Amino acid sequence: MIAVLAGVLALLALGGVGMSRSRRASGIVYGVSLLLSSALGLVGLHALLAAGPETVALPLGLPWVGAHFRLDALAGFFLLIINLGGAAVSLYAIGHGRHEHDKARVLPFYPWFLAALDLVVIADDAFTFLFAWELMSLVSWALVLAHHRAPGTLRAGYVYLVMASLSGLVLLLAFGLLAGANGGYAFALMRTTRPTPGIAGLALMLALIGTGAKAGLVPLHVWLPLAHPAAPSHVSALMSGVMTKVAVYAFVRIAFDLLGPPPAWSAVIVLLLGGASACLGILYALMESDLKRLLAYSTVENVGIVFIGVGLAMAFQASGFALGAALALTAALFHVFNHAIIKTLLFCGAGAVLSATGERDMDRLGGLIHRLPQTSVAMLIACAAIAALPPLNGFVSEWLTFQAILLRPALPQWGLKLMIPADGALLALAAALTAACFVKLFGIAFLGRPRSDAAREAHELDRFSRAAMLGLAAISLLVGIFPGVLVDVLAPVMREMFGARLAAQTPLPWLSLIPVAASRSSYNGLLVFLFIAFSTAATILAIHRVTSRSARRAPAWDCGFPDASAITQYSGASFAQPLRRVFAATLFGARETVTLPPPGDMAPARIEKALPDPIWDRLYAPFERLIGRLADFLNPLQFLTIRRYLVFVFLALVSLLLALALSQ
Repeated sequence: MIAVLAGVLALLALGGVGMSRSRRASGIVYGVSLLLSSALGLVGLHALLAAGPETVALPLGLPWVGAHFRLDALAGFFLLIINLGGAAVSLYAIGHGRHEHDKARVLPFYPWFLAALDLVVIADDAFTFLFAWELMSLVSWALVLAHHRAPGTLRAGYVYLVMASLSGLVLLLAFGLLAGANGGYAFALMRTTRPTPGIAGLALMLALIGTGAKAGLVPLHVWLPLAHPAAPSHVSALMSGVMTKVAVYAFVRIAFDLLGPPPAWSAVIVLLLGGASACLGILYALMESDLKRLLAYSTVENVGIVFIGVGLAMAFQASGFALGAALALTAALFHVFNHAIIKTLLFCGAGAVLSATGERDMDRLGGLIHRLPQTSVAMLIACAAIAALPPLNGFVSEWLTFQAILLRPALPQWGLKLMIPADGALLALAAALTAACFVKLFGIAFLGRPRSDAAREAHELDRFSRAAMLGLAAISLLVGIFPGVLVDVLAPVMREMFGARLAAQTPLPWLSLIPVAASRSSYNGLLVFLFIAFSTAATILAIHRVTSRSARRAPAWDCGFPDASAITQYSGASFAQPLRRVFAATLFGARETVTLPPPGDMAPARIEKALPDPIWDRLYAPFERLIGRLADFLNPLQFLTIRRYLVFVFLALVSLLLALALSQ
């Protein structure tokens, strides 16, 4: 615990180095962040495997509460995720930071962001938690605005700040309900004082809104596709890969630790939002041609998958099925780890493409596999992993989630009987659409011919950036091959939450993964990997032995149209057009207008597409207009004289005294 607090203080002090104008400031900030994150990650792993929690109380914060910190198995697991992502991004940023135009707007806030993320997971009272939560929001908002002159950045920062403020306010109300009339703001008191079912349900729904707004859960996701593209790429990697997982931690901490067994009806709501996020997020991603916006919407989808697992755990715990709850939460936390690794890698790869070409539009890329070979390999592994292809890690967590869905016992609640199979269908649909989405991303951006001079002249990045991306790709492969190791690492968390855990997986033959029983299902990542490797090697050997040994090159088949222009290739829009016609017209109100010139007119034909966001248009746009009008109406108040201000103060005092008198 002391080591974690010392690391957090060191990160906060490191922000002062970032304020200097020294040329070495970038290397110092990112290099020291790499060392501190690595050390804190090891501390988190030790806490995850330790026998019990460790607590520290400091005379800070509220006078009658103080500042409480706790490092248990759940906090240790998320501390490991935060600092594994922080170490990888810091290594990436040592090289990538040289290309950053506004270093002075990034360097001070970067280590503060890492410190705030760590503080959230070790906080053990409401005041310390909310302080760290708001620090995380404000520092990340400053990082989103680093490129404030770029079009759309100010709006992204405004929307993000509003949603972050909503998140903090709603969590404040949730903790107020949990603290009760006696003001027990320490989490230890909340664990021992169980509120009434009505208060517990209301607090849980407030926590779902507050954490869902930070995680990007539909319909609270509107900031995410704006903020992630606006932030520097390595900051986007932290926000998408790590910060959204801290929000998942907050909900798990409240739902399973502070509140106790949740009511069954709350599991239905979580499952509904999780399924909707999984499908809508990946459908939005499929329609995108902007590389970073596509990855941002993919985060919405994966957060939905995580909440499906959390909702299943809530449903099983409410029904007294501890083993099922342990399996579902293991699947959710496994996917938390996987998505943190994969999405960090994908945003680092997007940053590499952006630095090499200056382009984020996939329709202006292409052929990068020849110009960025190592980045292409890392991105191919990441795309296959997030598409849940074995033997990579993304497959294992989604497979475990399906096992939890199929394991459902005889639940008495009709809502759960209907919602769990529906979520299974939505998860299967989301998995198929994810595969299509990332075939589109890799195929359009990295394969084919360059669609612009920038793509044609791209070059590989520095060795630090490549090492970070290839390291994350290696972790993705290793976790996919040996998933039982991570399942066993998560066992202490399951014992803390439910008093039950899955059977030990590491001693099983060939490191198989058997979540429940061998008669039901099992998976062996090592055998799948060996089969794929052997089949691929045998195929390559057979081709080179049976066919001519000399390599032959010939022009690609041109379908009878010998036009060498790159514009004749498939684009991202054309790839997604069938799915846009099937889904987007119904769900999003997408419109497509084709204008054909009359015979003899040499004007080009035009295809105009419109993809509105119904959630923004119907839910948020009216509030935005209302707030704008209210701000315009109240704007003259800042120009009043001192006498009129004193009149307002007097009237407010009289009103408060009158209200106090009437209440008695």
